[in-house]
Amino acid sequence: MIERAQLAALHEREVNRFVEAHQRSAELAASAGRHLLAGVPMPWMRRWPGPFPMFVAEAVGGRCTDVDGHEYVDLCLGDTGAMGGHAPPAVVAAVAAQARRGLTAMLPTADAVWVADELSRRFGLGNWQFALSATDANRFALRIARHATGRRKVAVFNWCYHGTVDETMVTLDENGVVVARAGSLGTPLDPSAATAVVEFNDVDGLQRELAGGDIAAVLAEPALTNIGIVLPDAGFHDALRELTREAGTLLVIDETHTICAGPGGYTAAYGLTPDVLVIGKPIGGGVPAAAYGLGDELAGQVAAAFADPSIDVSGIGGTLAGNAMSMAAMRAALSTTLREEDFAVAVPLAERFATGVRQTIDGHGLAWSVQRLGCRAEYWYCPPPRSGAAAAAAGDDELDAFFHLYALNRGVLLTPFHNMALLSPHHTPADVDRHSEAFAAAVGELVG
Repeated sequence: MIERAQLAALHEREVNRFVEAHQRSAELAASAGRHLLAGVPMPWMRRWPGPFPMFVAEAVGGRCTDVDGHEYVDLCLGDTGAMGGHAPPAVVAAVAAQARRGLTAMLPTADAVWVADELSRRFGLGNWQFALSATDANRFALRIARHATGRRKVAVFNWCYHGTVDETMVTLDENGVVVARAGSLGTPLDPSAATAVVEFNDVDGLQRELAGGDIAAVLAEPALTNIGIVLPDAGFHDALRELTREAGTLLVIDETHTICAGPGGYTAAYGLTPDVLVIGKPIGGGVPAAAYGLGDELAGQVAAAFADPSIDVSGIGGTLAGNAMSMAAMRAALSTTLREEDFAVAVPLAERFATGVRQTIDGHGLAWSVQRLGCRAEYWYCPPPRSGAAAAAAGDDELDAFFHLYALNRGVLLTPFHNMALLSPHHTPADVDRHSEAFAAAVGELVG
């Protein structure tokens, strides 16, 4: 039903509107090309809609303002890093206070004790360590799994995302062979030597991979999120836990995005029992911070290694991991955001978002869909996929570029990599309706 010539014409119109409204960003983008590789601090910052990056001036609560003075309803929220809202007052105050007392000293603080207790209460695992990103926390978790099991390989789900962990930057080709994921730079080894890849929701495939007895850990999000929201089938997590236990394989659950399901993430909401749990991004309120927790049995297995004097060169940790500023930020964020009362506001807003999108899809008779997990929602140009491969195949870069830019030009910011919206207690029904109206208008122009 999509006329591509019409799509191209509409997109060109929106590009012209963006360029006209963002002259200061254009100037900064031109200047940035002098010494910033790719013209941005990180390459993916070029993936926002528009022919050049939009530069941000400030972000507070559920809104951000660019350098040209335009304010946006921010439904990206730093791709989950600001899920509790931008610049949470308690976090801002805690970081400022800690800065006056010293930002890092390579020594523990009382905040670390409080944060570990709180994470244990939320997620149910009793033994915690800290990192600066979920990428690092996942790396450390996999090293621990190899040490504890004596096995080398790990298993992940096709089109997963766990940060820039080498073992996870893989996918399956059309013949089912494990290969480096497109865009992965400097792959250090044969991907199939380190990683087994299974389709999400494929219990039989998982059983076959685990049968060899060489998998140290399965690293999994409870639901795929970075290829779009792919929800687990009924019974999938029960099977995943049973099969890993039977195989002597550790189960590592990465809740960095799926904490959108509630204060204890998908794990608490649906009663999962991982051996290791990783959480990053929003627990620092925007300050770089992450953590990983171990169950008692696994913690007992690695206790001696963690007490060994050579632990500082073990491949686990870092000089700034667990620094005083990050710990203060985590304590403030976990005290005042991501609580039951916060999700009680944010989840209904995500439901409203999904309803608004669905009404437009149904009204035009499109075979599209919208998925929701807690306070996160996302729309697809197909029925809901059950696997990463199906989700990847359903992508449409031209449609994405058009819908993202159309929304941005009308004051709504979506996550750049896909059609995801994250709702926070700082958003309002009117904010959600602003997106619904823009989406409806875009679809109306596109398909009539």
